[in-house]
Amino acid sequence: MDPRAVLLVFFCFPLVNVRSEVQKDFSEECRKFMYMGTPPRGLENHYLKKICQRYNGKPRYVTLYDVVDHIPVYSAYTFKRSDGSKKVDVPWMFEPQLSTTSDSGEMQAFPPNVHGSFSDTQAVLEDYSNIVEFERGHLNPDEHQAHPDDKAATYTLTNVVPQVREFNIGHWKRHEHIIRRRLNNYCRGTAYIVTGVTTSGRMIRRYNINRVAVPTYLWSAYCCVDYDHNAPFDERSKFPAYASHGLNEKEVPEVIEMSVQQLEDFLKRNTFVDKKFQLFYENCDPKE
Repeated sequence: MDPRAVLLVFFCFPLVNVRSEVQKDFSEECRKFMYMGTPPRGLENHYLKKICQRYNGKPRYVTLYDVVDHIPVYSAYTFKRSDGSKKVDVPWMFEPQLSTTSDSGEMQAFPPNVHGSFSDTQAVLEDYSNIVEFERGHLNPDEHQAHPDDKAATYTLTNVVPQVREFNIGHWKRHEHIIRRRLNNYCRGTAYIVTGVTTSGRMIRRYNINRVAVPTYLWSAYCCVDYDHNAPFDERSKFPAYASHGLNEKEVPEVIEMSVQQLEDFLKRNTFVDKKFQLFYENCDPKE
């Protein structure tokens, strides 16, 4: 298994107030999308870039992006109560600072002609064109956001991975609905979500060149410490934190829900992460 193509996570860093979108360390204003301002704990890798996903002048969520495999390893965001509606009038965007020096610190819509250096470090629209099996699948889905700008910010190729069409519109979409309804109904405070992938070397090729890694699994975990303690037991038992994973294939079982610890154990078996790997600070336990 190619170590560049698997899930990797990184150590938390001191707060640094940086304006630009691609950051050496996540800035304080961008850490607000992670529980206790802390990224998943694990390992650093120079192929991975920290992106504070900015749109229309504000940070919206954060992404750890693999500039070799041209997919996000994960996106971390705060859930917003919503009716699940989609924003469909948004152009697909890219992150200019992965390729060039940019003063804007903002994701931008793809121009008519994409400079070659852009495709060196990130996916471009052509990578997803003329492929029947895969669709652009969001890690931070627009239905988990409420404000139109927050929804729009999810439409960047630095937030999507190739998902088998039937999985994208089937089991995974239904799972996103389940999480939205659960957090809408029973999370009283802020819910922090991390959604990511594992890979095994399978690639989308263009012009006989490996371009975009295809996830083997998609996984997700949430943390909400302020929840309804009077919720039905089946729902209450899934707080303050719960997780899931699903196989990115055409005909597969349902997405499996599990404890965060079980997901961490699964990722330790299936990816190169160290024994201290932890998705949420102190396991999302407010008493610790």
